[in-house]
Parts: sequence; structure tokens; C-alpha cells
Amino acid sequence: MKKLLLFSAIALTVCYPFIVYWGLQQYDAKFLLPILLLILAARWLAFDGRSERKVLLLTILGISIIVFTGNHQLGLKFYPVLMNLGFLILFASSLSTSTSFVERIARLTEPDLPPQAVIYTRKVTWAWVIFFFINGSIAAMTALYASKEIWLLYNGLIAYGLMAILAASEWLIRQRVKRSAQP
Repeated sequence: MKKLLLFSAIALTVCYPFIVYWGLQQYDAKFLLPILLLILAARWLAFDGRSERKVLLLTILGISIIVFTGNHQLGLKFYPVLMNLGFLILFASSLSTSTSFVERIARLTEPDLPPQAVIYTRKVTWAWVIFFFINGSIAAMTALYASKEIWLLYNGLIAYGLMAILAASEWLIRQRVKRSAQP
């Protein structure tokens, strides 16, 4: 059941820009808000970690503020912006602690990280902070100023592609770093 919920939450999140784009062609934005609530609820139930839930709470708060000002369409389009903001805050705030967010994730599979790996995870955390800042800024610009088609193109395709490129690049670099660290 948990895996099905996780799969559903991920699928709905990935499809969200397409759902909103299609929905705004057919319906008033206020009728699409329950879909956003469904996605947020699925994510809440599927991801039971405190970090994910903090990001979700920030997203819910931000969308609620936008929606209560009467701009339902902007509330729908700001979901990617607020998720990026939440992850930006999560990753950036970990840089002021002794253990960066990426290091915490890495220690789940490798509890005894060597010192050079700790330094590396801090650099990767910085890379994700920069990514979330840039990605969230572009998502905000598309939500505020671009057509629905440009918003869909960026938030439904380009942003996911950039995220995949960053994750794949980091994985390749990590493999090289691990090989060079071996005696």
C-alpha cells in the first residue's frame, strides 16, 4: 500500500503541470484546487520524513495565501515555485550545521563517510541550493509573466530535465571521486 501511495504521489507530481494546463483549458482554476490538495495529501502520506513534510507545510501555506487573495490560477501555478523554495530552505539551512542535507542522505547507505566525502557532500548540497534558487526563480517568472504554454514547457519538461542532468552529473562525479580516493 505504501509503495502504491509513493508511486501515485510521484506520478501526480510529475504530471501536475500537464493536469493544470489541461484543466485550465476546461475549467475555472478554483475547481482544480482539489487536485492540488490531493497531490499534497498523497505526498504527505507517502513521504513520512520530517524534511519532506516541512517543505509540504511551506508549500501549503504559500498556496493558501495566494488562493485567499483570490488568485486561484496563480495558486495552482506557484506549486513548483513553492516546492523549490522549500527545498532551497531545507538544503541551505543544513549548511549552517555540522551535517549537510546531502551528507545525511549519504550516511543512510554509508554511515562511516571518509572526511573527503563529507567535504564533497557539502559541495553537492551547495550545488542543489543554487539549482533550487535558479529553478524556483524561473518557475516564478513563468507563473507570473509567461503564457500557460511556456509555464507548462518549463515546469513540466525543462525543469525535470535539468534536475535529471544535475542528479546524473553528480552521480558520475561521485563515482570519479570515489575511485580517486581509493589507494
